[in-house]
Amino acid sequence: MSIAEWRHQLKNGQISARELVDEQLSRIASIDKHLHSFLEVTKDRAIADAEKIDKARSEGINLPPLAGIPIAIKDNLCTNGIKTTCSSRMLEKFVPPYESTVTQKLWEAGAILIGKTNLDEFAMGSSTETSAFGATANPWNHKMVPGGSSGGSAAAVAAGLCTASLGSDTGGSIRQPASFCGVVGLKPTYGRVSRWGLIAFASSLDQVGPLTTSVADAAEILQVIAGKDPKDSTCLDIDVPDYLETLSHPIKGLKVGLIRECFHQKGLASQVKETVLQAANKLEMLGAELIDISCPRFNDGIATYYVIAPSEASANLARYDGVKYGFRIDGAESLAKMTSLSRAKGFGPEVQRRILIGTYALSAGYVDAYYKKAQQVRTLIRKDFDNAFNKVDVLLTPTAPSTAFPAGEHENDPLSMYLSDLLTIPANLAGLPAISIPCGFDSEDLPIGLQLIGNVLDERRLLQVAHNYEQAAQVMKAHPSGESIPQ
Repeated sequence: MSIAEWRHQLKNGQISARELVDEQLSRIASIDKHLHSFLEVTKDRAIADAEKIDKARSEGINLPPLAGIPIAIKDNLCTNGIKTTCSSRMLEKFVPPYESTVTQKLWEAGAILIGKTNLDEFAMGSSTETSAFGATANPWNHKMVPGGSSGGSAAAVAAGLCTASLGSDTGGSIRQPASFCGVVGLKPTYGRVSRWGLIAFASSLDQVGPLTTSVADAAEILQVIAGKDPKDSTCLDIDVPDYLETLSHPIKGLKVGLIRECFHQKGLASQVKETVLQAANKLEMLGAELIDISCPRFNDGIATYYVIAPSEASANLARYDGVKYGFRIDGAESLAKMTSLSRAKGFGPEVQRRILIGTYALSAGYVDAYYKKAQQVRTLIRKDFDNAFNKVDVLLTPTAPSTAFPAGEHENDPLSMYLSDLLTIPANLAGLPAISIPCGFDSEDLPIGLQLIGNVLDERRLLQVAHNYEQAAQVMKAHPSGESIPQ
């Protein structure tokens, strides 16, 4: 059920917060042993918080909008007093003494923490297979990956183990797993949501956002977590509009641009292409005007990203040196040796690979040839989007070139893994809001995602178009299993 439906039942006494939490905990105990979407289930805290909410409701206290709603948090967002590992041996025992801004806003809105979810180590990956604590399975087919890096968050929502979850998106890490798991995933405009307390991967690209079962739920979560934060200098000091107010407004007359370069990819699966184009036709039936749009440098996004993101990761992860906190090898003959051994043992292969790429790109003699040039291409990509938004209101693409792929398929081929983010990366480089919503299934009964990209800070229109499509298409309800995931 949606957040609004749960809220209605909680308010009317049809279910208590404790009963809702118990139901979710029971489902986690039954199902997550097959999925491994959670790294930690915060059972005692969830029950205690639920009982406080029930007591407050019984006393007639006016409760905030998310009161009693169980939410899971990706394990790279700091939670005070609860382990935050980034799915890495480096932070295996790290317990933050502070709360991230976004999670603090959720708890102030009455949400209940149900647990911390699995991810690719330090959010570096597209399948949740690089986690130091084991891979997560896709709820639709346990032999398939759930996507990444927010695979645990997407799988938990898809399997009904929580009402909603938070993820982070650096190059598609909310939207791609949302596509693979058949849920809604929203990456807000860069700076719309605070990054304070999010353990950094690439600081100019990272953004926190919700994964939910509906567009309305994504709007509700965004409403709570968006807004200025004096602790984050990149967070925009701009009023937050009412995202729910315009959700159901008709989209007649809106111009939807189909990015030409996205539909002529060599690796784009035919079923994905056909299903997304059918979704575009559905928008046209709702009154939108479809326009063919070219973003000439769109396909340069992936090469640009894999210079910029590893470079920023190299700088951000330099703090994990075995001295201040985190994993440490003792007994080395020198400080340099201790640091080297600690990082070699504390970081997994994919994280090490990206640190090495980034360090090389920033090294003397190469920084102009690689990092500076990548930043110049990034500016050109942004200009392409600016030109496109002079002609259309939103842009439309597939979320991913394929549906979920088998676990282990890209284990020895990192380039193939990187290409699964081909269609999501450009929005991060340009700092634009983007959303993935389910639009159908392939012949293997795996979900297909439709991506909509909006202009800067135009989340209201993005959510409006996505909600109109969702309500008209009823993709998940039309599935033989209804809204539930087959187990």
